[in-house]
Amino acid sequence: MPEARRRVAPRHHRRSLTVSVRIRSARVVSALAAGLLAVAGAVATTTSAEAAGRDGVCDSGEFCLYYNSDNAGSISDFTTSISDYGDTQPSCYEFKSAGNGQGLCVKNNAASVWNRTGGSVTVFYNSGYAGDAQTFAAGAKTNLNATLKNENASHRFGGGTTTKVDMSDALYVGGGGRLTTGFDGYVNTPGRHEGIDFAKASGAGVKALLGGTVTNVVEGGSGSLSTIAIYNATYDKTIIYLHSNPLDSVDTGDVISKGQQIANEAARGTSATHTHVEMRLGYRTLAAKSVNDPVLDNPNPNPFWEARGYNVR
Repeated sequence: MPEARRRVAPRHHRRSLTVSVRIRSARVVSALAAGLLAVAGAVATTTSAEAAGRDGVCDSGEFCLYYNSDNAGSISDFTTSISDYGDTQPSCYEFKSAGNGQGLCVKNNAASVWNRTGGSVTVFYNSGYAGDAQTFAAGAKTNLNATLKNENASHRFGGGTTTKVDMSDALYVGGGGRLTTGFDGYVNTPGRHEGIDFAKASGAGVKALLGGTVTNVVEGGSGSLSTIAIYNATYDKTIIYLHSNPLDSVDTGDVISKGQQIANEAARGTSATHTHVEMRLGYRTLAAKSVNDPVLDNPNPNPFWEARGYNVR
């Protein structure tokens, strides 16, 4: 039997097959390369985005808070305004880089700043861009002032500090009050005076300058001292109003809102019609003079009131 012949494709067919295989191989390699480039591009984009975000490095275009003074310690970097830094982990904005303060919440912990944005940035004492504030021009690299150092809750790009209200006007319904005796550190005021005095015509409505819970109401009367004490738990301060005529609707245990009328202007326990406003530390029921406090140790209240958005005048 003759040997069976093996079928062999013609030479031109073999060449076609080889070209086809090469083309397919090239397409596979091209597809793989494209895929790798896409992945590399995605990684590069992610890395670039992260580099411009909160990574603990004070990059150009960012506003940075430092844990320590003189731009030392851990850094927290921002690219936008923040209305509330938050005060508990894991939801707060924290210091991110290595160094003192790393991992701590920024709120009430920052001591210095570096403004690497192209415009001004304002840091506020309170959340919601409220209270005392300090504005930093583009390029500023400096410490927070004494009021804002370790007492900071928000910042806003573009500046825009809030407008403060005269405390003397805010105290009375319809405004128009005036400061008669300021807190002077007990240097010039005769006798004991640990508050600030404001005055308006007898009978004018008196409002609460800060909200809280009423801890004591003393109506006073002819020749006797009247008292309204309101405790604010947020600041752990008691604001005490003397000499005015408490409204009948205000009683111990009531929750009072800022700006709510609590009394009418009078002269209870004093010879002149006015309202004495006293800020005391902690939970209190009486003004310092009322309990014969032998030490004139109430702190200067002006920074506290200014941080609440008032001009002390």
